[in-house]
Parts: sequence; structure tokens; C-alpha cells
Amino acid sequence: MKQQHRRAIVITAVAALALVIAGCSTKSATNSTTSSANRQSSSSVPLSTSQIKKNLDSRLISTREDRQASLTKTYRAAAKSSQYTLSNPYIKVNPYKTSPLSALVTFKTKTAAKVSYTVVGKTSGTSLTNTVHGGYTKTHQVPVVGLYANYNNTVKLKVTTKNGQTTTQQVTLKTGALPKYVKNATVTVKNVDKSKMSIGSNKLTLLNRTTKEPMAVDADGAVRWYSTNYSQHIFEQWSNGHIMTLTKKNNSSQVYNDLTEIDLLGRVYHEYSFSSKTGSSDSSTGSAAVANKKNTVSYSTLIHHDIIELPNHNLLATVSDGSKYKEDTMVEISHQTGKIVKVIDLKKLLPKSMWRHYKKGADGKIDWFHQNAIDYDKNDDSILISGRNQDMIMKLDYKTNKIKWIYSGKKKSTWPKAYRGLILTPTKGTTITGGQHALYLLKDTANNSTSEDVILYDNNTNVTNGNKATSGKYSQAVQYHIDTKKMTIDQTWAWGKSLGKANFTDVIGYAERQSNGNTLVDFGFKDTGKQSNVVEVTKSGQQVWNMTIKNAASKAYVYRAYRMPFYDSAYVFDATK
Repeated sequence: MKQQHRRAIVITAVAALALVIAGCSTKSATNSTTSSANRQSSSSVPLSTSQIKKNLDSRLISTREDRQASLTKTYRAAAKSSQYTLSNPYIKVNPYKTSPLSALVTFKTKTAAKVSYTVVGKTSGTSLTNTVHGGYTKTHQVPVVGLYANYNNTVKLKVTTKNGQTTTQQVTLKTGALPKYVKNATVTVKNVDKSKMSIGSNKLTLLNRTTKEPMAVDADGAVRWYSTNYSQHIFEQWSNGHIMTLTKKNNSSQVYNDLTEIDLLGRVYHEYSFSSKTGSSDSSTGSAAVANKKNTVSYSTLIHHDIIELPNHNLLATVSDGSKYKEDTMVEISHQTGKIVKVIDLKKLLPKSMWRHYKKGADGKIDWFHQNAIDYDKNDDSILISGRNQDMIMKLDYKTNKIKWIYSGKKKSTWPKAYRGLILTPTKGTTITGGQHALYLLKDTANNSTSEDVILYDNNTNVTNGNKATSGKYSQAVQYHIDTKKMTIDQTWAWGKSLGKANFTDVIGYAERQSNGNTLVDFGFKDTGKQSNVVEVTKSGQQVWNMTIKNAASKAYVYRAYRMPFYDSAYVFDATK
């Protein structure tokens, strides 16, 4: 996920599932009308920082952790008990009731040792092997992930002491059937060359869907992990190996406004909640409203599209600010308190001509920028941003909020003079992006302070400043080299154009560079959403894996596809803490 770590939209309460793709399109969106009692009037634009903080009302809560406390207490007792041994371990499939294809295996050994395990695959290249992290110990809490559904899974445990002595034990873990919205999402694969895929010993392809259950598949396309908690757009791996997801209070709730830090077993470590109640409104306006005696109360999702972990472990999220403008603001959230400590409103940074007269959507909201990606550059303490509705990518100094560079199809001469020195000049043959997604920084192998390499998914749809001549004819993954001394941008690699209109996607999509140099490309809205197509290609363009998912639940497209380890080397499970 974004090299090794990286990775929803404002929702109508009347049509909670129509919510999803709405946040990815200029043609539809969610409805939320806020009252003057809860925010500044629409004439007060941009909103003040204090008003944005009030509108979002972010806070750290412990609702889910509290619900899981009794489960963790049980697993803590098992870890302390001497009755469980390698030959007679404590085993609990789906230990936190939200990750059915995982298990917790607990036992003690007389001698300090480390543990590894293998979930035996059904075919070559599909076995998953993990080493339990935490050093040599006599108490072993083994988080097992990557089981098959409705199957008697064979798991081989290997215990190794400091002097190299090994002992093995085989256990069988029985799992249940897949739920409706996972089972009905038909997965097929072709062009498979496992020897050239970037799968290692424990990687799966995580399908981060626009709604419903996130799920992961192996090289055969078999489901090997899913969460029963619905998520929307956000599924990002943190530095400690945990996952940050955007979810609901429960699956029947109207909006996604809870960020939860979980592990692959479903254990919750932190939970950040945001206000979805944004004011009173007249239901006749078509806003997302629920009757409440004299008034109607409007609800909306405030977090959308992307979130990253900053070096101080705080969260930087793309949000809507609660005004008539949406998806053009970022907030830094304290990981310790859940409170907003910084606000970046793009209306304050970019020309007023971009947003002041931009046409309203069907919901009455103005989606002039539609930020769908964010990444952090530790080399110069800056952030990279993608704005779909301006067909624009840019870089900001995170400390000062000053713009470092902008790339857009908008001609330099049409920018206000103050911005012209910030505009990158494309070299011959360099693609103008259109409605792009998934911008992020590639690893700096040259260690050059005046250049950087980025990759993105170019939908190639002309929203405001895209290429009208090619718009709609294809979509592709694109890599650019940016020379910040010369202020130029050069296209160095691209793939997808040869697939033509069949793989054109008006919205969503992702491109992820793999450790072996391959690129995983997610054509998430292929055939106007009837299918999602994820392809792994080599640098030369050879397909080594082509996966298609059809018949997904309504709006449950593959927003992003990540090839990620199950689990990360930084992850440690410990029920005793």
C-alpha cells in the first residue's frame, strides 16, 4: 500500500448505498444541508478553522474496544494458562467476531522460542507463511490469517529455539461459508504467472471496495480474508502493522464516520468518531434527512477518499468542511486525543476563480476540487495531492502550506501571475491527467533533492482541464519524473492505453508499484461499474495476473487494490497488554 504502507464521500441518508460512487463523480453526490445554528452561513466562505473543527467534531472513543474487552480477557487468560501446549493449544477461529478467516492459536513452551506457521494452500504459490514477531518467548499468541472459507484448513506450526532446535505441530481449522456480498462477487483470474507475480510468502491482493466488506484474494482468486464490518474507501496500513479503516456504527447505519484502527484478526485498538449530524433541514429539498418532530436532521459522511499516517503518528485525512463546498479540505487529527490540530482549506490556497463560480451538483454542494489522494514526502516535509475535478496534481509544504508545484492541463497563461512560477512544464509526449486518482511518491533511489518520481492512475476523463482529444478512449497507470530545479515533468512509464475503451473508467482506480518492479493496476469502474479489473504487469507491459470481479453488491466496486503482506513485519499481537 503506497510502497509499503499507503492507503469516503458524502452520503445521502435517504439512499445510503447510492452514496458510494457519488463521491467519485461530478454528476452525483450526497445530500447534506447544514443549518446556521451549526455552522457559518454560506456567505462566510472559506469557513474559519474553528468552525471547521466544530463541524467535524472529531473525538477519540472506545465503544468498540469496550465491546471486545471480554474477548481479550478470555485470550489473556489463555496466554497465562499453563494447560495449553504446542500439542494441545488454545484455538479460536474468528477471535473478534469480525474476521472469519482468521484465528488465534495460544500455547506455552518450556524453552524460549519463536513461532512461524504456514496455512497450506490448495495450489502451488498459495500457501501463506508468517513469523510471529516479538522475539523468543515461552508464551506464544499466534495470529493466523489467510484461511479458506468453508474449509478444513491445514495449518503447520513451527517452533524454533535460540539454539536452532525445531518442533512442528499440525492443526486443522474449520471455517464457515462466505457471506452474501462476498460470495456473490464472482472472482476470476487469467494470464497467471505466479513465478513473476509479486506475492512472496505471505501476500494477498486486498480489494478495498467502495462499500460493503473489504476482502483479499490469493493468486488463484480465492478469498482468504474479509471483514464483516462494511468499510468505505479507506483501508490503510499503519507503521505498527495495524489497519486504519473507515466504517459505520453498524452495517445498517446511514453514514461512514468512524475511523477504526484494527488488526487482521479484527481487534480494535483506536476509534475516532466524527459528527454526522450536521443540522436541520427541510426534507422537501431532497437532502439526507430523518424526521425528528418539528425538524428534520441531516446526516453526511465527512471523511472521504484517503488518509495517511504522519511521522508523529497523527492522522491526515481528506474531509468536507461542512459548508456548501465539499471534498476540498484536509485535517490533521491527534492520534492521542482525536482532536483536530491542523486544517488545510484548499479554497484559501488556490485561485478563487476555480471554486467561486464552480457549478453546484445535484445535492446543492460544490465539488470544485474533489481531492481523492494524499501522500507525505519525508524528504522535505511536504504533501502530494490529487484533485479530480481540476485534473490537477500538486505539492504543498506541510509546515507553511505554500505550494511547491502544480501540474495541470490548464495553460500557464490562464493562471494568475502569482501562480505561474509554480506550474510544471511537461516534456514532449507527457500525458495531461484527466480525473486522475491515487497519486503517491515512489521511493527515491537516486537520492536527488531536486527531483522526485510519482505514480498515479489516470482515468483520462476531461473534467475541467483534461485532454479533450483522448478523453474517454482509455485509462492507464502513469509514472512521472519531476525536476523541481527546471520545473519540468516527464512521463517515464505508462500502461493501459493498449487496452483501449474496454478498460476506460470514468471514476475510481489505483496503480501500485510492487517491490519487484511490477505494477498492480486497478480499473475499478470498468464497463460503467459492471466489473472491476485488476491487472499486474511487468515494466515491459507483460500481464502476469489478471483478475476480474463481477456481480459485486450495488456500488461495491474495487476502489483500490493493494498487494499487501498478511501480516506486516511490524505487527505484534499481545492480549496481555
